[in-house]
Amino acid sequence: MNITRCEQRNDADTWVLCPQCDMACRLPPLSIGTKAVCPRCHTTLNMHWPDPGRRPIAYAVSALIMLILANMFPFISMHVAGLSSEITLTRIPDIMVSDNFRSLAFLFLLLVQIIPASCLVMIILLVNHVKIPRSLRILLARLFFQLRSWGMAEIFMAGVLVSFVKLMAYGDIGLGISFWPWCLFCILQLRAFQSVDKRSLWRHIQPQQPLFKTPQAGISGLAQGMRSCPCCTAILPAETRICPRCSTAGTARKKQSLQWTLSLLLTSVMLYIPANIMPIMVTDALGSKITSNIMAGVVLLWSDGSYPVAMVIFIASIMVPSLKMLAIGWLSWNASGKGRRDNQKMHLIYEAVECVGRWSMIDVFVIAILSSLVRMGGLMNIYPAPGALLFASVVILTMFAALTFDPRLLWDRETKNRIEESGVETE
Repeated sequence: MNITRCEQRNDADTWVLCPQCDMACRLPPLSIGTKAVCPRCHTTLNMHWPDPGRRPIAYAVSALIMLILANMFPFISMHVAGLSSEITLTRIPDIMVSDNFRSLAFLFLLLVQIIPASCLVMIILLVNHVKIPRSLRILLARLFFQLRSWGMAEIFMAGVLVSFVKLMAYGDIGLGISFWPWCLFCILQLRAFQSVDKRSLWRHIQPQQPLFKTPQAGISGLAQGMRSCPCCTAILPAETRICPRCSTAGTARKKQSLQWTLSLLLTSVMLYIPANIMPIMVTDALGSKITSNIMAGVVLLWSDGSYPVAMVIFIASIMVPSLKMLAIGWLSWNASGKGRRDNQKMHLIYEAVECVGRWSMIDVFVIAILSSLVRMGGLMNIYPAPGALLFASVVILTMFAALTFDPRLLWDRETKNRIEESGVETE
């Protein structure tokens, strides 16, 4: 009996339901450095990283050391007409709080420092198999896989580079000791996140239970009366609400996915208009205050000859949010059963929305850097304006809209007959 259950459990580890299109796939043996992809939508299902037990820990420990060093010393400095200003990473949120922009300060701390650092600590505890209660280990794993996409250290780094172009028009820019550790931190934390093998990690935390029935490869899981846990990828009966492996609640399809997506999308559209009209930054030069919105900043950079940077800001802050909102609306229209059935194209659009949407925060981080560094007494000062908070809200709402959208709805029409025959509720 024990041998049979062991064989069933090992067999369960070879099956996966694609998280993007729900097709049942059996994973082949992978050699080091290779990956398995879904034959229908080409989503990566599993990867075999070299040395998966030590590589993530090495990256995570190195990244944390770089983060500590980056917060200990001056980050960047500026010299204008005999006056100088110098900031550290810890000073940026302090200045925003003093300017009564506590929300922006909180977002900076949360997205740029707290979430990346917390995820790195989780990697060390989980991959190193530190002796902690299993319930706590499961909780940490759930938090890690939910939070890792919200870390924006590399986007802040891009914002720093963009701000250099703007600052060079005012004076001389100097790189502090912390600048280089921060660059290394951005690279190392990305490598740490990438090298964590999700399926292997969950096997060590909690072995998967035997399959209640053998899936049929190439057929939707919903058509077979089964669903995949969104957290640990375990295959469960479609009617099972709580995953016995990781205790994550779920359904065969995200409940009221389109309703939530469209509600968040509508809210973001309503905020997007004032976010582009209202000033995002105030420049106080010799007692004269000049307000600027996002488009005004792009025009100023373009007129100064900084064409590449102007294009980056225009694409990240104007084009990407607009196209992302249009894309989410189009995906929802298609997933509701309307529109032309072009699942491959819709899937590519969804992947693009997930990948580039967060980069719109670059303009918010540019404002955080400029308002913290340009404090030259009566000569020049830069302050954030309410439009920056509205724009950050738009970016976050569209990210939530993409998260609440269930991409499997795009593929369900291909197996509609099977789903209706199975009688599974998909609300």
